[in-house]
Amino acid sequence: MTDQADLEDAGLDHPLALVGRDKASARVLALARRERLFLQHPDAGVALSSAAPLGVVRAEACVISAYWPMGSEMDPRPLMLRLAEAGADLCLPRLLEGPARAPLRFHRWTPAEPLQQGPFGLMQPRPEAPGAVPDLLLVPLLAFDESGSRLGYGGGYYDRTLAALRARKTVVAVGVAYAGQEADHVPVNDHDQALDAVLTEKGWRPVGPRIPLGKAPDAACDTEAE
Repeated sequence: MTDQADLEDAGLDHPLALVGRDKASARVLALARRERLFLQHPDAGVALSSAAPLGVVRAEACVISAYWPMGSEMDPRPLMLRLAEAGADLCLPRLLEGPARAPLRFHRWTPAEPLQQGPFGLMQPRPEAPGAVPDLLLVPLLAFDESGSRLGYGGGYYDRTLAALRARKTVVAVGVAYAGQEADHVPVNDHDQALDAVLTEKGWRPVGPRIPLGKAPDAACDTEAE
C-alpha cells in the first residue's frame, strides 16, 4: 500500500500545492518536502554550482553574500568556492546578539577564514572580520513561486535586511533552492521582500518583475559596512 510520503516523493518534480494555505501550514509542508529533497539529492550543491552562470552572477555584483547551510538547506558552499576561485568578493551574514528585529550584518569571508557558531547554531564570521555591503544576496528558503515570492522561516531576518539594503541601493536577491521547492503559490504579507532570481541544481531562473537581470550593479560598489 502506498503511503502519503511515497505519494509526495513521487510528485517532487511538481510544484508544491500551497494555494489557500496560511504561512504556518505552508512552512510545515515546504520543510517536509525540502527534507525529502535533501535525502534524495545529497550532491545537489555540486550540481547547483555547476549550473550557476558565473558571468551573470559576477555582472550583477561587486560583493556577493552567501550563507552557511543548516539542516536540509541547499548547500551553496561548492558555489562559494567556485566564486572565490573566480576572484569574487564574498561575505557572510552575522546575526547580531540583542535586538531581535535587527537586520543582518555582513562580514568579508574567504575559504581560509574561520567561522564561529552564533545564535540558532548559525556558522558566521567572527565580529572582527571586515564589514561589507552586498550587491547580490544568495538567500535560503523553504519555498518559492514564479512571481518571486519567497517562503522563509518566520523570523523576518532576510525581509528586514533586503528592505534596508533596497532603501539604500539596488540589490539582487537570489533564492538558492532545490528545483522541487517551487510552489504553485507562496502566501505573502506586505513586508515580504521578493526574489529577483532563483538558482537551483537545474540552473538560473529570473523570477518576478522587479529589475532586469544581466546588467552591472550601481556604478559605485559600496563595499564597506557603515
